[in-house]
Amino acid sequence: MKNNPVNWFEIYVQDMVRAKRFYETVFQRKLENIENPELEMWSFPMQTDRFGAGGSLVRMEGMPSGGNSTIIYFICEDCAVEASRIEKAGGRIFKDKMSIGQYGFIALAYDTEGNMIGLHSMQ
Repeated sequence: MKNNPVNWFEIYVQDMVRAKRFYETVFQRKLENIENPELEMWSFPMQTDRFGAGGSLVRMEGMPSGGNSTIIYFICEDCAVEASRIEKAGGRIFKDKMSIGQYGFIALAYDTEGNMIGLHSMQ
């Protein structure tokens, strides 16, 4: 395998307006609509020539949010900054910023849809 194993992620939601507002507030970035007649998708800003995976929020009939066992980690300068916005945006902190040794720091939180997400930084 020449590339990193993950190249796209999807976070399933029930209330797109609420979920979009949560992620835009926490990460201070506008999501972009991906036109699709069968489902609603809003992608996180991405640059295809850069390291990391792109992804989107998705609302699709028959695909509930929350209760899954996959955690997506968002890259942050200092994960404590984004973590400080979680509760104000309607989410809930599960674990405050903590060290993971030589690999930096993480914080874990639930979004407004019940999905657990991770925040990762080196400082």
